[in-house]
Amino acid sequence: MAILKHVAGKSADYGAALDYLKYEHDEVLKKPLLDANGNWVLRRDILLDGINCEPELFDVECEMLNAQYHKNQNYDEIKTHHYLISFDPADKDECGLTGERAQAIGMEYVKTNFPGHQALVCTHMDGHNGSGNIHVHIVINSLRIAEVPFLPYMERPADTREGCKHRCTDTALRHFKAEVMEMCHRE
Repeated sequence: MAILKHVAGKSADYGAALDYLKYEHDEVLKKPLLDANGNWVLRRDILLDGINCEPELFDVECEMLNAQYHKNQNYDEIKTHHYLISFDPADKDECGLTGERAQAIGMEYVKTNFPGHQALVCTHMDGHNGSGNIHVHIVINSLRIAEVPFLPYMERPADTREGCKHRCTDTALRHFKAEVMEMCHRE
């Protein structure tokens, strides 16, 4: 089984999300770990893909879209949504969960639930704080890059339009969590 967490991000530094996904961080201080030479330490055992963007250019492509629509310009606006699908550590042994399968599940989840958004999908196989659980990070630009059909969790027509923002309402979060549970039962 898995759980879903959500964090809305107001930082205009889209590159920070990519850095967190790619480099080891002190989970308490929220700072990158450094090697003996003072360089950031790459995470081991990660899988990284982009949807509607090149993963290494996520920051640049998000900023370009924001400029195109004159959105996400103020410091207090939500610029990203970070969703985390965290699998039970026992899923590796009991269900045969691999990093590759978790990444495929994450990609499918984004395409189903966040269509029309630029997204990073990154699977970490090292666990969080030494837990050993496989987990999938999903970071989406709050601004939609393409128009999409009306989905069950959407509450208004603007939720489907290109250039409009994703809203993680209570209804949407309930839907996203139910989708994770359904996905787990299916798997």
